[in-house]
Amino acid sequence: MPTQILMPALSPTMEEGNLVKWLVKEGDTVKAGDLLAEIETDKATMEFEAVDEGVVGKLLVAEGTEGVKVNAPIAVLLAEGEDAPAAEDTAAEDTAGGKDAGGASAPAAEPEAASATKGAEEKSAPAAKAKGEAKATPLARRMAAQAGLDLGALTPTGPGGKIVKADIERAMRGGSNAPAGAAAAAGGNGRLFASPLARRMAKEAELPLERIDGSGPNGRIIRRDIERVQRDGLPALAEDAAPAASEAETPAAQPKLDKPELAGLPDYELVPHTGIRKTIARRLTASKQTVPHFYMTVDVELDTLLETRKQINANAPEGVKVSVNDFVIKAAAMALMRVPDANAAYVDEGLLKFTSADISVAVAIPGGLITPIIREAHKKGLADISAEMADLAKRAREGKLRPMEFTGGTFSISNLGMFGIKQFDAVINPPQGAILAVGAGEQRPVVKNGALAVATVMSCTLSVDHRAIDGALGAEFLAAFKPMIENPALMLL
Repeated sequence: MPTQILMPALSPTMEEGNLVKWLVKEGDTVKAGDLLAEIETDKATMEFEAVDEGVVGKLLVAEGTEGVKVNAPIAVLLAEGEDAPAAEDTAAEDTAGGKDAGGASAPAAEPEAASATKGAEEKSAPAAKAKGEAKATPLARRMAAQAGLDLGALTPTGPGGKIVKADIERAMRGGSNAPAGAAAAAGGNGRLFASPLARRMAKEAELPLERIDGSGPNGRIIRRDIERVQRDGLPALAEDAAPAASEAETPAAQPKLDKPELAGLPDYELVPHTGIRKTIARRLTASKQTVPHFYMTVDVELDTLLETRKQINANAPEGVKVSVNDFVIKAAAMALMRVPDANAAYVDEGLLKFTSADISVAVAIPGGLITPIIREAHKKGLADISAEMADLAKRAREGKLRPMEFTGGTFSISNLGMFGIKQFDAVINPPQGAILAVGAGEQRPVVKNGALAVATVMSCTLSVDHRAIDGALGAEFLAAFKPMIENPALMLL
């Protein structure tokens, strides 16, 4: 029978997205891995791939629709031999189900599916019963897997105590047949609603589930919530609260914005904020308002580094071209390993002291910026860092980064030297404790051995969260960073 394609969670903090563009049309045949749509998350515009094969029977959400909730149906996929009316029926059921609060009409849509799968279910029922698994139709199992629902926590309404499609839909909507834990997770009777994987991860990390806000269906705690807490700390969850329940569940196309009256200004075009721009505005405003920044600047001479880079690139294998920024990434990672107390972040419970130098590097993309991460940069050579950074930057501009490639990081670097900027102060990217702003290398007069000389000098400014890193500790980091830039051979020690 037809398969619903659901709005995916393309980033750990994504609760809704904008469907920018369909890359398929009704009637197209797709297979696993084919691109279906471009979706704008809170961090980037990304391409969404098919996980099943079939024929696109119905596009349920129009291009340009904003605020589509994660796990909301966006299309219908037909299997071999199914026809367009089947997709129309599924779409009609979706529409009716969205209005249904858990009455008798929703389960009535299931008998055809139950009948079609009766034989297979009867054969598999004994094995499922022996293992203690919940009984469910194949469609319900697939929908639950896509939505991140625990079948064992749902109340079945199908024949023989099976969980059917209507049960999954009501659980996703928070209807009357949703499990009791769904209401509790949103502040109900105290029972926590969390997936088995989330519970196991929380137990291993010694995290209190009662203090974690769920971002799954009906406020359910799922894996990405645990990962977010491990990355950001418990207090950071307040910024990621789910939208108010009063918001409409069915997204509508963005209305035309009224232009505000601004006296004394010429005519202008009002460009609506993208999800990326809203996220940048929210996070960096919070950073400047809540994180006590202080700044330290050091000038480093580049002449030896530039000569080393020239020799490396002249003798490197084809395709390898090391940049100054690659040296900066490596030197910053090595400095964090030599001054481990600077590789830290502040949370209310204490200081997070990281054991790996995962360097986030700011990359400009259309409409904003994103920070792909070089994991364990202290363990990688310059050629590896160069190749990885080039690949990440290219895919960042194409909107093809995977969430794991830009989520996390222990320290950030922002380099505006290629634009001729001499020096600037960067805003810390929470929950990280510091960010290094790198300016342009330029010839400046310097004093060497009591005599005036000319050298290529670059200014680097460290923005520091004073709650996590004190002035002396920040200075110690820069004291370790500067010699490695001025004499790259020290990175080999």
